Amino acid sequence: MERYSRQIMLPEIGNEGQKKLSEASVLLVGVGGLGSPISLYLTGAGIGRIGLIDADVVSESNLQRQVLYTEQEIGLPKVECAKRQALSGNIQIDTYQEFFSEKNAMSLVEKYDLVIDGCDNFATRYLINDCCVAAGKPYIYGTIGEFFGQASVFNYQGGMTYRDLYPDEQELTSKPRTINGVIGVVPGIIGCIEASETIKVITGCGKPLRNRLFTIDVLSMQSEILEF
Repeated sequence: MERYSRQIMLPEIGNEGQKKLSEASVLLVGVGGLGSPISLYLTGAGIGRIGLIDADVVSESNLQRQVLYTEQEIGLPKVECAKRQALSGNIQIDTYQEFFSEKNAMSLVEKYDLVIDGCDNFATRYLINDCCVAAGKPYIYGTIGEFFGQASVFNYQGGMTYRDLYPDEQELTSKPRTINGVIGVVPGIIGCIEASETIKVITGCGKPLRNRLFTIDVLSMQSEILEF
């Protein structure tokens, strides 16, 4: 357990918490800007099994914020590159080079203890939410854009769901998809918060963002937590 000794010495984690982490399984939907820090830090924490689903390949424009990847990996499948970068001999990493869709979503969600949002569109978030509600799995949520980010924990211990926060699916999903700018550090910040919330939910330490929404604006460094 030398690898996790600095974590185990925390009384909130300890040997029992580390055992819970090693026995846990999580599904990460998307290994881009958010998924990069999430996968790295959850691998570092000793999560027993991590599923990575993403149909995309590495592109040059990804490198500004998707810290898992290198120039030499441009054109290669993200899930396979992510598996190599985050690889640990103690951890099982499952890869799915496909879109998270209605065809595979429920069967994938049922295989893991919780689901983490690393995606970039409303339709996928509603799908994650509905599958997690149906399967009784927590949903670790994060979203980013420009200089802003949000994070929360949905469907946890009877708490609010994504649909409670954003009830009008038709309005959000009907908007044309656009490519917006983002400063690279924002997905790093929100991805780390999602990883932290995952660890808290698994080990039972601290106070997860249940019925709360964390927001941050890095231009002003103003952050707040909205209670629901």
